[in-house]
Amino acid sequence: MASDTQWRVATSAVHLLHRASHKADSVFLQTAGTSITPRQFVILAAVAEKPGVTQNAIVEDTGIDRSSVAELMQKLAKRGLLQRRRTKKDARAYAVRLTADGQEALRRLLPAAREADRVILGGTDQQLIKLLGRLLNRPPAAAVTDWAK
Repeated sequence: MASDTQWRVATSAVHLLHRASHKADSVFLQTAGTSITPRQFVILAAVAEKPGVTQNAIVEDTGIDRSSVAELMQKLAKRGLLQRRRTKKDARAYAVRLTADGQEALRRLLPAAREADRVILGGTDQQLIKLLGRLLNRPPAAAVTDWAK
């Protein structure tokens, strides 16, 4: 029999956040009705917020790992949604902008993203967003639960 200090699937933040991530992706894809994935959408939105942003800055802004950002950008550029150009300051870096098609795709997807957020959050009154933001802004050791101490 499990004691109160033993780890449980039903109360594991790691497990529940993982499952919630999959659910959020599913809700986004159903709501958006498009082949653009949630991570691709996030890249488009991040570029729209900072036109001319570098891929490195997108990694920092989104938390998506470097190799995934590069792959996502390549796919979005191939679809004609992003334009990547080498920067004058650093020939190794790319500056990224939305194309006209990228701007249109983002414009079409924003209502779906808002609706997906509404469906996912339900009546939490943005409390979940605040809690997740707090979690992501603190060092991992500070987020340890009582059972793990």
